[in-house]
Amino acid sequence: MYDDFYFKTETEEIIGLCFEVHNNLGKGLLEIVYKDALQHEFDINSIFYEREKQFNVEYKGKILEHKFSADFIAFGKIILEIKSVSCLIDQHYSQIINYLRISKLKVGLVVNFGQDSVKVKRFAL
Repeated sequence: MYDDFYFKTETEEIIGLCFEVHNNLGKGLLEIVYKDALQHEFDINSIFYEREKQFNVEYKGKILEHKFSADFIAFGKIILEIKSVSCLIDQHYSQIINYLRISKLKVGLVVNFGQDSVKVKRFAL
C-alpha cells in the first residue's frame, strides 16, 4: 500500500523537484547538468542534501580501497541516482540496490531525465 512507503512525503517532494527540472530543461542534456539544476532546486527549497556522497565498500570484513559515490543523499536518508539515457536498464536498477545495501539506507530513487517525461523508479530495502 502506498501509504506505507518509507519517507513518502520526502520522496514525493524530490520527485516533484525532478519534474520541475525536466519541465525547465527538457530531455537530452548531460547528467551533470540535471544534477546541477537539481542541486539548485534543493538549495532554494531548503532541502538538506549531500552531493557525490562517498561510502566505503566492505568485503569479507575488509574496507576496500575504492568507494562508491551516490549522486545525492537527500534528507539524509534517500539515495538519488540521476540518469540521462533513452531508457533505464536492469544495470541501473542493480546499481541502486547495491548502493542501498552498502549505505544501509532504506530508500533509493533512480531518476531518468533522458526521455520525453521524467521517469522515476523507487526502491526500498
